[in-house]
Amino acid sequence: MAEISAADVKKLREKTGAGMMECKNALVSCEGNFEKAEKLLKEKGLAAIGKRADRATNEGKVTIKIRGDTAVLVELASETDFVARNPEFIALGEAIATAALDKGLSEPTDELKAMVTDLATKIRENMSFKRIKTIKAGPNEYLTSYNHNDGNIGVVVKAGAEKPGVFDSQEVKDFVFTLALHIAAFNPLTLDQSKIDPAYIKEQEEIFAKQMEKDEKNKDKPAHILENILKGKVKKHLQDICLLDQDYVKDPSIKVSQALADFNKRTGAGISVKEYVYFRVGE
Repeated sequence: MAEISAADVKKLREKTGAGMMECKNALVSCEGNFEKAEKLLKEKGLAAIGKRADRATNEGKVTIKIRGDTAVLVELASETDFVARNPEFIALGEAIATAALDKGLSEPTDELKAMVTDLATKIRENMSFKRIKTIKAGPNEYLTSYNHNDGNIGVVVKAGAEKPGVFDSQEVKDFVFTLALHIAAFNPLTLDQSKIDPAYIKEQEEIFAKQMEKDEKNKDKPAHILENILKGKVKKHLQDICLLDQDYVKDPSIKVSQALADFNKRTGAGISVKEYVYFRVGE
């Protein structure tokens, strides 16, 4: 039988995260072959993960990386907040985002999923690669990000300008960052009302109409009054879900559209929001 050294056991433990006795037994079983012992422990770990596969992964972290004209958002999920704060889990998100930037990836690949599986077998907790999104900026466009609550929410905003050099200004960059912060706080469904599917509006009208039918206060109101109330409810809802119609995070007395217009008038920047992405862990 091959002699099993303490150094080999320690090395295998560091590589796989398995217990000392598990590592020693694997090396003994594989007659000292390190690669076979590592594979054996991974297989055991995968079996353990399989048993946990039905456990909910509602915790996790959103990782964002921006390099040049490209931004990547990655959501990794875990069973517990404890693992979501694990340095190795955080490093994994960073590594996946970096790999996505390096290779121009825009969806989970077998290679990226394998990185998650490797850590899951080591930590022995169910994990999943939820989603990835890549955003590209063109000429006279700028990308910024905001990560909230230790990565529970991640936002990327792409802003555009009418002329070159606008985004060299720190004041302009700061304003776009504030818009990202606003989106993280209020999670608008879309940029403006022109982007809303008419079917969605019709669905909301039907929901509000049903609610009004059940409200005793509306029982004796004339039809034209009920129609105006319904229109008002739909209008208010659309304002709540559209970024440009929401109350601005830094001054709720004005809308985001007004804050943007005021900023452009004062600075001459001529910027607009082209696109944004909002990730929240578990959604």
